[in-house]
Amino acid sequence: MAGHSKWSNIKHRKAGQDAKRAKVFTKIIRELTVAARDGGGNIEDNPGLRTIVDKAKASQMPKDTMERAIARGAGGDDGVELVPLTYEGYGPGGVAVLVETMSDNRNRTVAEVRHAFSKAGGNLGTDGSVAYMFDRKGQILFEPGTSEDDVMEIAIESGADDVETEDDGSITVSTMADDYLAIKDALVSGGFEPAASEVAMIAQNYNELDVDMGEKVLRLVDALEDLDDVTNVYTNANFPGELMS
Repeated sequence: MAGHSKWSNIKHRKAGQDAKRAKVFTKIIRELTVAARDGGGNIEDNPGLRTIVDKAKASQMPKDTMERAIARGAGGDDGVELVPLTYEGYGPGGVAVLVETMSDNRNRTVAEVRHAFSKAGGNLGTDGSVAYMFDRKGQILFEPGTSEDDVMEIAIESGADDVETEDDGSITVSTMADDYLAIKDALVSGGFEPAASEVAMIAQNYNELDVDMGEKVLRLVDALEDLDDVTNVYTNANFPGELMS
């Protein structure tokens, strides 16, 4: 998000995850299992798995829970065939929305996602209707007070696309998806532990919202994130700061 909203949005989302930790764990376990099934259980040889392990650690998932999910996926004995599916649509105010899911029942998942859109005043679109507005990128965020010059030096030398200092002093390092882990490792080795980091679908341009419309879009995002099959929700909404506090 533009301006101060990146850091505020991370804090807002983390607070929501803390309140729904059991559901968050269930979603991450699915991602770990599928990543291990598709690419093997060794995180050194499976960058996708390592990215999800980092996500699990950030959510404070117990180590043994992670290891069981990875072992189940790598062993191929999870008993349920989960398939990644992405849905696209528009929320209130014409906000573009991408919804990533892990599903064992396509019909159930699409029905639940469609209902969430309709109830919130949006509509589910066709494949390709909004995906072109997003790029898959790495984002590495640092809290206000972090040395901008030092972070920028390491990030640029490591091949980062951009380093942006927000209005509140927080720093966002943007990377190509394939370069994300190497650049994050370089920053950590340089003594800079991120406050948050992920590979995500990042909007090319943002839709500025007022408080009323922002609340409506947040209701849609919350409804989608509450669905068991949904793993990630991305929008091109730039929410007012007062909604992110």
